[in-house]
Amino acid sequence: MALYLLKRSCGLVIVLLMMSFVTFLLQSVIPSDPARAIAGPYAPLATIEAVRQELGLDDPFLVQYGRFLSSVVSGDLGKSVRTRQPVIDDIARYLPATLELAIASTIVAMAMALCLTLLQLGRSQSPLLSHLFVVLGSTPIILSAVLLPYFFWFGLGWLPGSGRLQHRDIAEGTGFYIIDGLVSRRLDITADALTHLLLPAIALALPFAMAIVRSLAASLREVMRQSYIRTARGKGLSEMSVLLRHGIRNAASAPLAMTGLQVRLLFGNLLVVESVFSWPGLGLYLTQSFATADLPAILAVSMTFGAIYIVVNVVIDIAQALADPRIEL
Repeated sequence: MALYLLKRSCGLVIVLLMMSFVTFLLQSVIPSDPARAIAGPYAPLATIEAVRQELGLDDPFLVQYGRFLSSVVSGDLGKSVRTRQPVIDDIARYLPATLELAIASTIVAMAMALCLTLLQLGRSQSPLLSHLFVVLGSTPIILSAVLLPYFFWFGLGWLPGSGRLQHRDIAEGTGFYIIDGLVSRRLDITADALTHLLLPAIALALPFAMAIVRSLAASLREVMRQSYIRTARGKGLSEMSVLLRHGIRNAASAPLAMTGLQVRLLFGNLLVVESVFSWPGLGLYLTQSFATADLPAILAVSMTFGAIYIVVNVVIDIAQALADPRIEL
């Protein structure tokens, strides 16, 4: 285990270095000027040149990149061009919202995948169910993110479709409003946070769940034909007990691997969902940073997403090893 974690830690450093280098390289070829964004669209050329010299934008590419790496090692991710705040403070402010949404969407996706898989196994010959899975799995994220608030917010008025919270009197806490509401014994805040969280979580969970359904259903069909499943049935265990105690665990390896792949897509979908639902997280922050060529913010958020992705895949690898003893780390 220790050797595995050491290898993945080294991989994390290499991936972050590659991400930062590629982002820096793209910034050097994209026709955008951070100095113009800082000085303003009507600033004179002398002011823009002064800003460029202050930021070191006229230095060679490798000099700028080396200066950035030196700052990262010292814990300084630079200052945002758009917010004029240290980027690390912006990430600390917006990361809890993104993590809360990502965790909620993962839980919803897992629950949906399990329910739909059981339904599919029970009605494997239903063409209507198969067509439904194809439709849900092929629906673009932007379409589902727009249709959900259209029906449940504008149409029915059941759920809010914008923002994180209606209450503004919540005390400073972890930034996870559901947890903060429970800790402060404000169940109204927890309920409000849950209702705001539901629609964006479902929008993120739909493609996630459909991918897991296909993998889990295929694995379960194979597992349920094994001899130890017949032995468990012969002992008098109910079909549900056999499925949950023996089937799901032994079929979990492939769905967990698919989950690791879907996390990569989840980060891309976050940009769309947070923008549509005005969710104040890193996805919306990154989208707004693109519009202003905010390179420090883009770099920092990209590296944050890369670090989260590798940590999640480490957890998934460990979960696969625990679910199937034949798998070694």
